[in-house]
Amino acid sequence: MHYLNISFTHKNSTMQIREKLSHKDDDDKKKCLERLLSSTHISEAILISTCNRMEVLCNCSDIPGATEHIFNMLSNRSGISIEELEGRADVFDDSSAIHHLFSVAASLDSMVIGETQIVGQLKDAFRLSYDNQFCSKKLARAMKSAFKCAAKVRNSTDISSKPVSMASVAVAKLKSLVDDISGKKALVIGTGEMSEITAKHLVNAGADVYIMNRTKHKAEALALECKCKVINFEELASAVNDFEILFTATSSSEPIITDSIINARDFDRYWFDLALPRDINYNKGERIHLYVIDDLKIIVDENMSSREHASRVAHGIIGRGIVEFFEWLNTQDTEQIIKEIYQRANIAAKEESTRAIKNGYIPKEYEEEALKLCEQTLKRFLHNMTASMRNSSQDAQTELLSGAMSAIIKENN
Repeated sequence: MHYLNISFTHKNSTMQIREKLSHKDDDDKKKCLERLLSSTHISEAILISTCNRMEVLCNCSDIPGATEHIFNMLSNRSGISIEELEGRADVFDDSSAIHHLFSVAASLDSMVIGETQIVGQLKDAFRLSYDNQFCSKKLARAMKSAFKCAAKVRNSTDISSKPVSMASVAVAKLKSLVDDISGKKALVIGTGEMSEITAKHLVNAGADVYIMNRTKHKAEALALECKCKVINFEELASAVNDFEILFTATSSSEPIITDSIINARDFDRYWFDLALPRDINYNKGERIHLYVIDDLKIIVDENMSSREHASRVAHGIIGRGIVEFFEWLNTQDTEQIIKEIYQRANIAAKEESTRAIKNGYIPKEYEEEALKLCEQTLKRFLHNMTASMRNSSQDAQTELLSGAMSAIIKENN
């Protein structure tokens, strides 16, 4: 079995491409996972869909077959040609897939190096897949090791000492555009983690913050936590024309702010669309300064250079984590093979002791002793061989030995 990861991120795909590939709600993700597992090549799958990435992580028996199935499925869903998808995607398999997963979990592959949201997003993706039986032991091992490695990176470096997220970068951009946001009215639409971080940053900067969400009780809960006010979602059409500052990060599959509700105003408006697919679709020049995720790269690049040393240390931790993961994985595979060997040996001992008694070689009253003798003989014979297998589970002979023993077991089934 192999690990395979097909990745579309801010590094290789435009926002328009990522929008078409994104999966916003759990039902949509479950349907995608069902289609993934419809391939005979794929046994387990996890779907990671965030504002900056859409990735398929799977365990498969045939890498070319699984890859073809995934690209066909994504093309049919998004309307993007297979040729373009293949040209954009980063495809990782086996050790490179695990390296990529560990790097993502440690936030080294994020647009904002050191951001703290990605681990939670990965855990949510894993939980959705595992709870609905789209993945099992193979991917569970990889994900749990990735989370463990990410924790080591956070504890051993200062890469997240001053947590940075896309939301905090957006607020920083706002501060560079507006001399003083203290006392200014700001509207935050949505109640997810991105909206929560945005609201807290704005409150700390002294802004007069309002929360809006389709589900009002969620807006009230966030407003209570952040010490903000609530405005009804039904007032969206008027609010977009009244507020000077607006941040939106909803899970809507369609834009919620369009030309039809935007009116001219005699003041500048600063809008930040942190959603994917985007929440704002407008074409008017109404003194609106709109910033989307891909517009924030300048601040992101500055963040990357300031964390360069921590990133190098983190990559070292990841490298050691990958070695430990595959050593542990080899040990698990070896133990399973050894278990199967002893199970077959015990069956053979039972068959031979029964045959000896049936043919009169051993009296019936010695049946138990005969069985024990056969079992002990086989255990003594197998002891040195299985000990060698365990000892070699962390060197280059592992794959060769495991493959040979697996083949022998299959041939004798």
